[in-house]
Amino acid sequence: MKEEVFSILLVDDEPDILEFLGYNLRKEGYIVYTAENGKDAIKIATQILPQLIILDVMMPVMDGIETCAELKKIPKLENTLIVFLTARGEDYSQIAGFEAGADDYITKPIKPKIIVSRIKALLRRYKDDDAKSTAVELIDITIDRERYVVVKDGQEYSLPKKEFELLLFLASKPNKVFTRTDIFSEVWGNDVIVGDRTIDVHVRKIREKLGIENIKTIKGVGYKYEQ
Repeated sequence: MKEEVFSILLVDDEPDILEFLGYNLRKEGYIVYTAENGKDAIKIATQILPQLIILDVMMPVMDGIETCAELKKIPKLENTLIVFLTARGEDYSQIAGFEAGADDYITKPIKPKIIVSRIKALLRRYKDDDAKSTAVELIDITIDRERYVVVKDGQEYSLPKKEFELLLFLASKPNKVFTRTDIFSEVWGNDVIVGDRTIDVHVRKIREKLGIENIKTIKGVGYKYEQ
């Protein structure tokens, strides 16, 4: 069986970054496309439908945060992973990135081998999606893994990839307390390092979008889905 070849779109206004990172990713067998600003990135992404988009934050024409938010509105890109690779390491920048729908946030400088490792980890999770359970049925909601939707009160909700996976993981064992380490490992992967506030941001967005309070914070430990 032929192994799937993943396509990646790199978006950065610095040609040296595009060349350097593109070279390292092509060495790993990925198909790499490039864009120098957010507006071009959206146009290219809708044409090639990449599995992964790597965005800089500070770019001309349209910055990375705005670009990410716009990409997440495009239905045919709903399963595309988006990662920020930027020198902006402040907490507020990371929170803004995750608020816009990013799956990971990587700060520069970082060694090429580590970048490649984190990208591989993300794409492994993309590849393994079909092997996961198809649905979780609870009293108040149904999480349909096959169609990637959440059904509540007869209405269907489409959540960004990581929000959906986080909800599915917590709800798969109602009332069980999962530590932050458990959640990071299952939803983001052992090879991926994300900011401390990542889970908090995703939980808050799930609560707001679905209008539920079932996801409970267990201070100093983690979270549980209370049924």
